[in-house]
Amino acid sequence: MEKLDQFIADFASAVWGLPLLILLVGGGLYLLIRSQFMPFQFIGHAIQVLRGKYDDPNDPGQISHFQALSTALSSTIGMGNIAGVAVAIAIGGPGAVFWMWISAVIGMSTKFFTSTLAIMYRGKDSEGVLQGGPMYFIQEGLGKSWKPLAIFFSLCGLIGALPVFNVNQLTQAINDILLKPNGIYADFKSNVVIGLILVTITSVVILGGISRISKTAARLVPSMVVLYFISVMMILFIHAEEVPHYFSLIFTDAFAAENYSGDPFLGGVLGALVLLGIRRGAFSNEAGIGTAPLAHGAAKTDEPVREGLVAMLGPAIDTLIVCTLTAMTILVTGVWETTDDNGVSLTASAFEASLPGYGNYLLLACIAVFSISSLFSYSYYGTKCLSYIVGAKYKHLYNYFYIASIILGSTTSLSLMINLIDGFFALMAIPTMTATIIMAPRVIKEFKAYKERLRSNKL
Repeated sequence: MEKLDQFIADFASAVWGLPLLILLVGGGLYLLIRSQFMPFQFIGHAIQVLRGKYDDPNDPGQISHFQALSTALSSTIGMGNIAGVAVAIAIGGPGAVFWMWISAVIGMSTKFFTSTLAIMYRGKDSEGVLQGGPMYFIQEGLGKSWKPLAIFFSLCGLIGALPVFNVNQLTQAINDILLKPNGIYADFKSNVVIGLILVTITSVVILGGISRISKTAARLVPSMVVLYFISVMMILFIHAEEVPHYFSLIFTDAFAAENYSGDPFLGGVLGALVLLGIRRGAFSNEAGIGTAPLAHGAAKTDEPVREGLVAMLGPAIDTLIVCTLTAMTILVTGVWETTDDNGVSLTASAFEASLPGYGNYLLLACIAVFSISSLFSYSYYGTKCLSYIVGAKYKHLYNYFYIASIILGSTTSLSLMINLIDGFFALMAIPTMTATIIMAPRVIKEFKAYKERLRSNKL
C-alpha cells in the first residue's frame, strides 16, 4: 500500500505541473480577458434565470436551470469545501485561501464558457437522447477528427467521478466525531459498515437516474448551505475580535508565504503556495475540469448563454462563500497552529474548540449532507462518460462499479484518495480547456447575439 500511495502521489504531482497550471489559470485568464468581463455584468440576470423567470417546459433538455445548478453544486460543495480547505491551510497557511479565491474568479469565467458550449453543442447518445458535456462539445463543435480527445476525457472521467475522497473523509468524520468519543473502537470492520450504509443510501437515489438525482439535489443543496452558514456564523461571532486580523492575513500571507510547509515549486515557496491554492480551488469548484458541463448540459433551455450564466454562479457560491467560511473557522480558532490534524479532522477541531459538546455533531450533520449529496451527482457524471464510450445501453453498469468504490473509499488513506482524484481531475482538464479555448470566439459571438435579443425584448 505504501508503494501504491507513493506512486499515486508522484502521478498527481506530475500532472499538476507547470503546463497544467498554465492551461487552467492562463486559459481561464484568457477567457476572462477575451470576454472583457462581460458575463460578470449579467449576474443579476443569471439569478433571474435561476429563479425560473425564463423557464419553458417545451425547451429541449431534462432538468430545470435550478436543478442543473443544484446538481453541479451538490458535487462541488462537498468535502473539498471542508477537508480540501483544511488541507490547503495545513500545508500553505492563510495565504493559500487567497489563491483559492483567485481560482474562483477565474473559474467563474471558465464555467460560463464550458457550460455555454455544453448547450451550444449538445449531441445525441446511442439511444437518441440529447446530451451535453465536454465529450459532446468536443465532437460536435470541433468535428469527428477530435473524437479521441472526447474519448480521453470520458475515460479519465470514469475514475475522476469516483466518490472515494468524499467517502474517505465522511468515514473519518464519523470515526473522529461519533465513534471514538463514545468509546466505540474504529477499525477496518467499522469502516466497512459505514461504507455499506452509504452504499444503501446512494443506491436508492442514483439508480433512479438524473431526474431523481436532480430533484434530491435541489432539496438538499440549499438547506446544507444555510445550515453550514449558520454554524460558521456562530463560531465567527464567538471569535469576532480575531476576524479582521485573519482576514487581512489571508492577503498578506498570500505573497509572503511565511506559513508554507510543503515542497517548493518553480524554485520557491511562493510558486508552491500559488499552485497549492489553485489546485485546492480547482478541486473545490471544479472549474475547467469538465464535470459541471455534464450537469448543465442536461438543462431545459434553447439559450446556451443562459445556462452559462447560471453555471457561473457555481464557483462564487462554492469557493468565495463556502470555502471562505471553512477557512475563517479554522483560522480564527487557531487550530491550524496548535494541532497536527489535517483534512476533516482539522475542521472538526475548530468546531469543537468553539462549540464544545455539540460543535462536532453540527459539523458531522453538515458533512453528511455535503458528502452524500456529492455521491449522487458524481454517479451521473460517470454514467454519462461510460455511455459515450460504449453506448447508453450499458451506462447503468457504471453504477455498480461506482457503488463498489464506496467501500474502497471508506477503507483507504486520505493521501491516496485525494491524490487519485486530483490526478484524474488534472487529466480531465486537458481536453476540456483545450476545446474551450479553441471555441471561445464562438461563445463570445453567441453572447453578443443574446445581449442584443435581450435588449430588443425578443426573449
